[in-house]
Amino acid sequence: MLKHQLIHPEINAIIGRAGHHSQILIADGNYPASSTLGPNAELVSLNLAPGLVTVAQVLQTLLTAIPIDFINTMGIPDDDPYAGQGDPPVWDEYRRILEQAGSPVKLEPIQKWDFYEAVSSRNLVLTIQTGDQALWANLLLSIGVRQPGE
Repeated sequence: MLKHQLIHPEINAIIGRAGHHSQILIADGNYPASSTLGPNAELVSLNLAPGLVTVAQVLQTLLTAIPIDFINTMGIPDDDPYAGQGDPPVWDEYRRILEQAGSPVKLEPIQKWDFYEAVSSRNLVLTIQTGDQALWANLLLSIGVRQPGE
């Protein structure tokens, strides 16, 4: 019987095989998940309908199951209409989730094209496609180390 909140059998199997530095992409509903899948990554589609499920919901659940070393957001290019408007509101929601989980991890934006390159690496083991409609909602998680006694 699992003690954490994550009950999806396929996601549990994938993260159970993953190790330190393995990466997980939680993709929003606009992300081209199938065409940017890394060579070692599996795709799990949770995009039931627009807005279901959200990246924030997946993040909150994954935090109960795995340690996280760092989280990258997709940086907003200067030529994007959203540029210069500050962080997207969804990033504040992620920060609240991290704080509530007691995680010291901070969001670290990386430029859009660097983000795409990172998710196509051999370190990516899982892409979770959501139906999230928030702009700039994609997250790239790096799995941390389980401490002795945990």
